[in-house]
This record gives sequence, C-alpha cells and structure tokens, in this order.
Amino acid sequence: MKMKKIALAAVLIPLALGSASAMAFGGGKGGEQRGGMDNRMLRQLDLTDEQKDQLKEIAQTQRDAKRAEMEENRDVRMAEMQAAKTAELDLVLSADFDEAQAQELASKMVEMQQSRYVEKLELQHEMMSVLTDEQKAELKTLQAERMAEMAEKDGKGGKKGGKKGW
Repeated sequence: MKMKKIALAAVLIPLALGSASAMAFGGGKGGEQRGGMDNRMLRQLDLTDEQKDQLKEIAQTQRDAKRAEMEENRDVRMAEMQAAKTAELDLVLSADFDEAQAQELASKMVEMQQSRYVEKLELQHEMMSVLTDEQKAELKTLQAERMAEMAEKDGKGGKKGGKKGW
C-alpha cells in the first residue's frame, strides 16, 4: 500500500508542480488577450478611438516592461527553475516521500503564481479604468453571458473524446 502511494506521488507531484512552475515562470495562454481581457469583448463595447489608443499604449508599455524584465532576469529565472526541477526530481526519486519538502516546494510555486496573478489583476485594473461606467456595466453583462455559454457547453458533454484516467 505504501509503495502505491509513493508511486502515485512520484507521478502526480511532478505533474502538479510542473504546471504550477510553467505558470509561475511565464507559461500560460497567449493569443488575443490583453491583461486577461478577451479582445472580442472589448470590441463589443464601442470604444472611442481615444480609448483604443489608451488601451494599446497600456498594453505596449506593459509588453515592453515585461520584455525588459525577462531579458534582465533570464539567468536568475533559469537558475531558479532548474533548482526547482532538481528539487522535485530529488523528492520523487528519494527512498521515502518527504511531505514537508513537498509542501515547501508547492508553497514556493504558489507564491510565484500569486505574484504573477496580482500583476495581471493590476494590469487589468489599469486597462479597465479607461472604460466608462456604462462600458463597465456592459462588460459585466458580456462576461456573464460568456460564463452562461460555457456552463451550457460543459453541461452538454464537456470535453470531447478521450478516455478517462491516464
């Protein structure tokens, strides 16, 4: 029984921490988003040219700052990521599972994610401050509609194809 737990931990922890570290070290969704806000929703708000310019400027400033930060801290981030991966591997390959060490690793990953999430929310706030009160209300309505659509899709089969389990 103990061996099953260790084997399960050896598989699950790297998966969980790996996805957490991907998010913490800059992984995630790209595409048509600005600060987490879908461009399609913004297009539905009838933004003025001035608002569009302001949003573009905020996004470009943020992108430039992030790019400079990434360049400046690349070596440090890579060393941190390699240290985290080494610690994960040492943990799952050890003879006995050390839950305290696993909790410590998980806490570090959560802390990094939390920091990135706060930065994302700060950017969203800055961008949404460009909107009028009416546009903000409309955005809330559009978001609620999108959530309802997603819930409806999920209720009708959710994920397509694939097998359950591994």
